[in-house]
Amino acid sequence: MHKSDLVDAIADRAGLTKKDADKALQATLETIEDALCEEDKVSLMGFGTFEVRYREERPGRNPSTGEHMTIPASYAPAFRASKSLKDKVNEILG
Repeated sequence: MHKSDLVDAIADRAGLTKKDADKALQATLETIEDALCEEDKVSLMGFGTFEVRYREERPGRNPSTGEHMTIPASYAPAFRASKSLKDKVNEILG
């Protein structure tokens, strides 16, 4: 599913125009992004948690040359699904 498909689905379920659904989705994504940039967690009950995780510096290897290198430390956004979301996916797909 692409963003345009998601906007269409939101518009249908919420009875909104596609333009309003796109604005709502964009505002939601920007708000989550802003919270993560401030190192806040965003918890959506029954869906999951968005958070920022710190990755330590670690050894790595360039796959094309085989050269050993050091991968620098960095921050990465992460998502952890809630138990109810995992259960629903497994119920439908599993």
